[in-house]
Amino acid sequence: MTDHLASNGDQHGADPSGSAESSIQRGSPIFTADDLQRFKAGTDACLHRRLGAHLAKAGEAEATRFAVWAPNAAQVGAIGDFNGWDGGAHPLRLNSESGVWEGLVPGVGAGSKYKFRITAQNTGRQSDKADPFGFYHETSPNTASIVWDLAYEWEDGEWMREREKGLTLDGPLSIYEVHLGSWMRASEKADQFLTYRELAPKLAEYVEEMGFTHVEFLPIMEHPFYGSWGYQATGNFAPTSRYGTPQDFMFLLNHMHQRGIGVILDWAPFHFPDDEHGLARFDGTHLFEHPDLKRGFYPEWNTIVFNFDCPEVRSFLLSCAMFWLEEYHADGLRLDAVASMMYFDYLRKQGEWLPNEFGGRENLNAIGFLKDLNGLVHKSFPGAVIIAEDSTDTKNVSLPVDQGGLGFDMKWDLGWTHDLYDYMVTKPDERPGQHRKLTFRASYAFEQNFLIPLSHDEVKPGMGSLYGKLPGDDWEKRAGVRLLIGSMYVQPGKKLLFMGGEFGQSGEWQHDESLDWSLLNEPGHLGIQQFVKDLNRLHNSNPAFHQLDFEPAGFEWIHSDDAEKSVVTFLRQGRDSTDTALVICNFSPMTHHNYRTGVPGAGQWRELLNSDASDYGGSGLGNLGGVDAEPVPCHGRQHSVTLTLPPLSILIFDQPGDRD
Repeated sequence: MTDHLASNGDQHGADPSGSAESSIQRGSPIFTADDLQRFKAGTDACLHRRLGAHLAKAGEAEATRFAVWAPNAAQVGAIGDFNGWDGGAHPLRLNSESGVWEGLVPGVGAGSKYKFRITAQNTGRQSDKADPFGFYHETSPNTASIVWDLAYEWEDGEWMREREKGLTLDGPLSIYEVHLGSWMRASEKADQFLTYRELAPKLAEYVEEMGFTHVEFLPIMEHPFYGSWGYQATGNFAPTSRYGTPQDFMFLLNHMHQRGIGVILDWAPFHFPDDEHGLARFDGTHLFEHPDLKRGFYPEWNTIVFNFDCPEVRSFLLSCAMFWLEEYHADGLRLDAVASMMYFDYLRKQGEWLPNEFGGRENLNAIGFLKDLNGLVHKSFPGAVIIAEDSTDTKNVSLPVDQGGLGFDMKWDLGWTHDLYDYMVTKPDERPGQHRKLTFRASYAFEQNFLIPLSHDEVKPGMGSLYGKLPGDDWEKRAGVRLLIGSMYVQPGKKLLFMGGEFGQSGEWQHDESLDWSLLNEPGHLGIQQFVKDLNRLHNSNPAFHQLDFEPAGFEWIHSDDAEKSVVTFLRQGRDSTDTALVICNFSPMTHHNYRTGVPGAGQWRELLNSDASDYGGSGLGNLGGVDAEPVPCHGRQHSVTLTLPPLSILIFDQPGDRD
């Protein structure tokens, strides 16, 4: 993006002093009166077009226009490899109305490294800060920003045109959650990252083969500490340079779209780290964060919290969201730590937080920001999806803003995840006493639009892998993984599975290592992978498993109370009465022969999926491809079937005809 700015435009504010003045060119004002009003009101979603470093022209010569918001600074200079990092060489001018320091520096082009040298008003202390709006940054441990042009020739027009038709919540959504640095490494060097361009064909082919509809990348915004997985960003407008340039990341998204795969970006607009070059005490004051530690510091993660009371900070965050959807063609955002944004006391001890002006625990301006964000995204990008990671029971998170909600398209159902994990790690002979953990979800499943996650949070260091958590020998563990993942896919709600889970990664996730792809040389793990492929195929093609995910008509119990045998039986349904599937889950390591359950129709019930099939590494027990319903009443139904339920298995049958 190149700005052609006049070299003699009017500019408000103080002029710098000293001989360096001649090397700074005057540019056109970067804020119109309306822009400034929106910036000050917290509703400007286009700051990335004005602030930061933008390629420009000074007459016919190349130049870069620098602009940084630092209203409380005494002086600000653009420093970089173009002036020997001399803070006096290119002082910027303050626009007193906006608090933005700006200047046009001739001779600075793409690839130039730079920072802002900011002198504090009260103390005179100088800090060299990376650009909050920088499009590209050096790779850690280096911290300079890099002047960059984001021009790219996209080839995903067909995908984008389809997306513009709007989001359809009755379609399949099966997300593969990926940490790009540890999904796969260079085969010859286990400690060497694959680049964005190297990842593109490998990841797209794999995701397409597995049948996932979308990928969700753990935060790729530039972050100095690799071990934060991107959740503690300093460069909110730049993909991390660990894996390549901005255009390389664009190539990755472009390639995904060409293969029919959507891309959702994880984003952490709640907090940021305390690194010296970052946002903390940016202009010598608490500019981006609240000055009171009970609002501005988060003890749980030892991070700094964005000040949602400040309109300019809200404009900064709105612009960040719009930037990724606009410039990188992202198909959606997953917002991290929404509960921490909404509630001052969330994960804080008594005395560590301040109430709002009405004495409550709600962060009213953060809640207002979320409503503004969701409304703006849906207006500007009709097909984009916005997902909340909210671990509370807050109501109306996925209700539209004009109906009194926060406006998210869906929220994570962490309650189900934790209940099922708690149940599955329980010894089988103790599971009957925990049976309610299997059935409780039905009481709230349609109160909100839920996405069901088996995410990175469940397998992060110290948590163990899906495989490792489960009791029993290796065979039982593999069967348990198939049952666990299968249980997610048959529940109403959209789906998310973290990488490695799809083939039963035996060790917990390590961000410094590749997934253990060698496990696919073992038939048992290859079988889990094949099972997930077939689950996705069934989920995507059968309306019973996605069409009514958010409507009560999409789920119906057959029998929920067989705690003794650890079995649940239910129906999943689409809009058409013929789109009905019968699901039976046996959470016991015992085989149940001649198990009778009611069914909603006569005739043959065809077996669509059996997690115990030998192709999946199971024992091969089953029902010979289907069973005939008998006119024997059971569970309030006029017809029933008798089945063989393999150990630790999930069985799925389809409806033969009209229900009675």
